[in-house]
Amino acid sequence: MEKPLWRIRSSSYVVDSPHMRLRVDEIVLPDGTIVPNYYVRESHGFVVIAALTHDEHVVLVRQYRYGSDSIHLELPAGMLQDGEDPMSCARRELAEETGYEAARCDLVAEFFPEAVRSAARAYVFAATGAVKSREPRLEATEHLEVELATLPRFRALLRDGTIDAGPSIAAGYRVLDFLERLS
Repeated sequence: MEKPLWRIRSSSYVVDSPHMRLRVDEIVLPDGTIVPNYYVRESHGFVVIAALTHDEHVVLVRQYRYGSDSIHLELPAGMLQDGEDPMSCARRELAEETGYEAARCDLVAEFFPEAVRSAARAYVFAATGAVKSREPRLEATEHLEVELATLPRFRALLRDGTIDAGPSIAAGYRVLDFLERLS
C-alpha cells in the first residue's frame, strides 16, 4: 500500500504539561476533505519490562491507575525521559518501582500502542537474573505493591484476563515467546 498524503493545514497544542502533550491538527485528506480536529498525543514512548528472578518468578506490580480508577496487575513500566535510552529507562523503572535489578536485559519487541493517535513506541524488555537490591523509590502518583508469579502462573494471569492493561498483555506474550525461543 502506498502511504496517502495527509497535509497539515494548521496545528496547535491544547495540552502541554510534563504528563501529557496533546496537539490538535487540521488535516487535508488526499481527496480534499478537511478534518478540523484531529488530536495527536506526543510522547517519547515508554518501556515495559518483564524481569525473571533466578528461580524463574516474574516480577509484577499491582497498582492503582487513576485513569481507570481501578487497581491493575501489570509488568513494571514507565515513560522515557528526554534523551533517555530505552534500555536505561527499563532498568531505571524496574529498580524504582520494584527494587529489583537484573544481570541481563534484552530488547524483545517494539510496537505502537496507539498508532491512530500517536507516534510513540513501546519498548519491551526481558530481564533475567533479577534480584532485589533495595526498596522501591516511588513517585508521588505511584501506589503499588510488588508481586512475584511463576512463569506458568504469569501465563495463566495473561490468559484469564487478570493482567488486563494492554501494554502488559502485549509485552507479556512477546516475552513468553522470546523465552521459549531461548530454551
